[in-house]
Amino acid sequence: MSDYILLTPGPLTTSQAVKETMLNDWSTWDVDYNETTQWIRRELLRIAHVSEEDYTAVLIQGSGSYGIESVINTGITAEDTILVLENGAYGRRMAQMAKGYGINTLELTFAEDQPVDANQVAAFLELHPEVTHLGMVHLETTTGILNPVSEVLVDAHERGIETIVDAMSSFGGMPIDVAAWNPSYLVSSANKAIQGVPGFAFVIAKREVLNQHSTTARSLSLDLYDQNHEMDTHNGKWRFTSPTHVVYAFAKALEELRAEGGVAARYARYANNQQKLERGMHALGFKTILADDVQSPIITSYMFPTADFDFQRFYDYLKAKRFVIYPGKVSKLPTFRLGNIGEIYDADIDELLTAIAGYDILPIPVLADFKTITD
Repeated sequence: MSDYILLTPGPLTTSQAVKETMLNDWSTWDVDYNETTQWIRRELLRIAHVSEEDYTAVLIQGSGSYGIESVINTGITAEDTILVLENGAYGRRMAQMAKGYGINTLELTFAEDQPVDANQVAAFLELHPEVTHLGMVHLETTTGILNPVSEVLVDAHERGIETIVDAMSSFGGMPIDVAAWNPSYLVSSANKAIQGVPGFAFVIAKREVLNQHSTTARSLSLDLYDQNHEMDTHNGKWRFTSPTHVVYAFAKALEELRAEGGVAARYARYANNQQKLERGMHALGFKTILADDVQSPIITSYMFPTADFDFQRFYDYLKAKRFVIYPGKVSKLPTFRLGNIGEIYDADIDELLTAIAGYDILPIPVLADFKTITD
């Protein structure tokens, strides 16, 4: 069995306890299993700082994209118009989903190395009073950039616009006060910062908003309203076969998040990982593409150090040393990405940087005592 350290934004390296939880089998009809689902739903709302009266947490089978699509499928009618803010692949994917359902879709695009500009969004909305919904990504993992969700959502709410936030890679790993943001829907996934494994997404939805869409869904499987109704009225029962092993693994991951000290403690660890990694990479001559004030503590994009840099060779070299990295997703720049979330600690960052220092094609000579660079 592999012992890889995944330096990706999810799937990511999980704890031994999370892995071992999946060695048992459960029935989807079992009362204990359904109660575990209910506990997860309550725990997600607690992490989000919202009440069960105002919000609900809905689990939906599939990846994070399934969660986003369930919101678009269920929460937007044919008469509505959505504005999607884009500075990377995941904003573009949200727009693609909306167009696929025949929804009136407007797109406001920003450079991939620049955050969404709240003032430009406000000016655009002033010119387009037909907009009823706004979708945006909090942490765009195309680059690792953070977008100003709070500023954008305050203005949107003042205009009576419903909002959808993709918080896929940030929820659970960064402090997010969902009550203060006040989104209509916030979406994340089991295999991100809460450190579970792939298998389901979850949507934190305003009950008042979701309850207006009991007949809107165009898809049976992605009917977010019906999934929530089933879970509410049948004590956590999923409508269709659910990923039982993944659900129990996620429950264990939530317990571990609490034991670590909650989101604040996990955020501190992630931020330390990212800063230590970036210092070391800079010392080796690798350059980041983002300004420090918009760089997230989750994943970092690095420029290829030379024109003839062979990413696949670099990837294979690190994989042989048990580190699995991520190719770049920036459309106009040659980049690769290093994530630092999951069960990743100081010693892992040191080991990674030492491995990179031993690579035979680097942009600058490597100092003999490399550890002094990263401390």
